[in-house]
Amino acid sequence: MDGLRAARHLRGEIWEVRATGENRIYRVLFAAEGRFGQVLLSLETFAKKSQKTPPGKVALAERRLREWRARGVAGGRES
Repeated sequence: MDGLRAARHLRGEIWEVRATGENRIYRVLFAAEGRFGQVLLSLETFAKKSQKTPPGKVALAERRLREWRARGVAGGRES
């Protein structure tokens, strides 16, 4: 995923980007969706409290991605 240089790969299809707010740093967990991966599907957002992304947040993002695809909304990844 060449276009995701600002993001950090966490696990599987889950990526993370950090956003700085007025008084906090936030993390957004997302996956690339759509026929050519042109849609960034936000799966979980939370305020950063530690150096590492909590494993439970990554698991939640993975579950939401599976549920999204199971509903047929995204139709899965197509190459």
